Amino acid sequence: MNALPDSHPDDPARPARWFARGMRAAVSTPGLVLVATFIGFGGLLHDLGFPVLAGILSTLLVWALPAQVILVGGLAAGASLPALAVAVCLSGVRLLPMVVSLMPLMRGPRPRLLSELVCAHFVAVTLWAEGFRLLPKVALEGRPSYAVGLGCGLTALSMTGTAIGFYLTGALPGPLAVALLLLTPISFAILLVRNARQPVDWLAIGLGTAISPLVANSPGGLDLFWAGVGGGTLAFFIARYLPGRRA
Repeated sequence: MNALPDSHPDDPARPARWFARGMRAAVSTPGLVLVATFIGFGGLLHDLGFPVLAGILSTLLVWALPAQVILVGGLAAGASLPALAVAVCLSGVRLLPMVVSLMPLMRGPRPRLLSELVCAHFVAVTLWAEGFRLLPKVALEGRPSYAVGLGCGLTALSMTGTAIGFYLTGALPGPLAVALLLLTPISFAILLVRNARQPVDWLAIGLGTAISPLVANSPGGLDLFWAGVGGGTLAFFIARYLPGRRA
């Protein structure tokens, strides 16, 4: 992706152009996978008798499907709000390493706290994987606006999928609605493999996969967190201190 040649870096219209390009980039294969996944979430809302507008709002504000399922399921089961808040927060902890690793690509030439907080809100599995693929091709001054545009586009697609799933749930077989929820982890695995460039990347994927069964059903839904952090950390130390490795 090339920088826009028709405007000066200080042109006030330039951030809007980068934002629009990020929105357009959201309409991609991972974005369509999100739509299908949130169709399944919309069906879950319908089956639980959860208001569709509240479900769409959860997509906008929470923007993490496992946490949304915990929230919706807990409310439907009558769980206490403090307990739900803790569970949702613990589920969101898994995204912290993604935010930390992607933030240098979203920051832009000058640190701006508000811009970074907005960018951080949109970091989830899909934006994290797509960000590493797309943001290095974006001019440095356009990265914050591009990242926010990409996040807004993916969120809008997910909200649309939530509404579609809610109103079409009667037309979808139950097993198919449940299967749609699996598209996000499958897509995430494909994106990881596609973005792997160095041997350490493949080593991290392999170790994370091997660790996954050992940490399944971890308290707080942190199995993905432990598998990812554990596999990545082990891969780093093995690559860093492997005997015979050149400095």
